[in-house]
Amino acid sequence: MYQFLVSFTVHPAHREDFVKVARKTAEDSLANEPGSLRFEVITDEENPDLFYLNEVYADVDAFTTHAAGPYFGAFFAEASAYAEGPTWLMKGNVAA
Repeated sequence: MYQFLVSFTVHPAHREDFVKVARKTAEDSLANEPGSLRFEVITDEENPDLFYLNEVYADVDAFTTHAAGPYFGAFFAEASAYAEGPTWLMKGNVAA
């Protein structure tokens, strides 16, 4: 399995917008991309403007398919207007 953790810093006025578009992306990806296994939207416990996306894919090819797909593009089309990121915090394959 391939997984990663990224962070985004979101303008305070758009926190709810970010959560909404990230959750929509998660729902669409999990429902329509067979290699998408987990997509979590996490709020930092100390900084309400900091969000994490924790995503798991069957393999790196499944992530590449996701990144080339419509849900990924729609997320960035909206979120880039009010969020800085992603900052890659971790990425790699689960050790066998």
